[in-house]
Amino acid sequence: MYINFWYPAEESRNLTQNPIEVRLLGQDFVVFRDSAGAAHCLSNVCVHRGASLSNGKVRGDCVECPYHGWQFNGEGVCTRIPSLGPDGKIPSRAKVDSYPVQEKYGLVFVFLGDLPEEERPPLLPIEEFGAPGWRSTVQCFEWNINFQRTVENALDPAHNEFVHPTHGFSGTNDSYRVPDLDLMESDWGVGFMTTYLAPPLADDKMKTASKRSEDATIW
Repeated sequence: MYINFWYPAEESRNLTQNPIEVRLLGQDFVVFRDSAGAAHCLSNVCVHRGASLSNGKVRGDCVECPYHGWQFNGEGVCTRIPSLGPDGKIPSRAKVDSYPVQEKYGLVFVFLGDLPEEERPPLLPIEEFGAPGWRSTVQCFEWNINFQRTVENALDPAHNEFVHPTHGFSGTNDSYRVPDLDLMESDWGVGFMTTYLAPPLADDKMKTASKRSEDATIW
């Protein structure tokens, strides 16, 4: 997987009063909103005794550890250690890793790499989002397979003919070949678009498919 990339961590609407634990690339993080409504992402392990910050509470602009009440702001810096009293000196090493956050398309995106802001890739532009006549949904899937398999599947246009009934002829078309790919190059890699041919759907199935295509966008 690309470490220097933006990953959707949570739906914006779910980030309310309580911190939320998320797992990205096999690592645990906590996302929360501060008193101004800004979203933040930190490592989910308190630097003190290793407690899960997501099991704590949001206090003002900080997430509070449920074990000893240490509070960490959106930059991961500890701002309060209750056991030291109100005038106690907080060690400079009392901090956890923090990660850049962007909210767009109703999602909280987190950047997990170490590139400076000016070198980070932009979020994928979706011109239709919010436009009249378009609607979107967020769909989450959990697959019990290695992530490399899912990436390989998404980059493999040849399987559609045999796996997806609406993307081909299920292997019955003797003249089948992989459709031509329209390659799109960018500074961050190469993508492709293509057109799949398939038999017409029956009228009732076509109505169902049309409704679903209007209602759903997969992220």
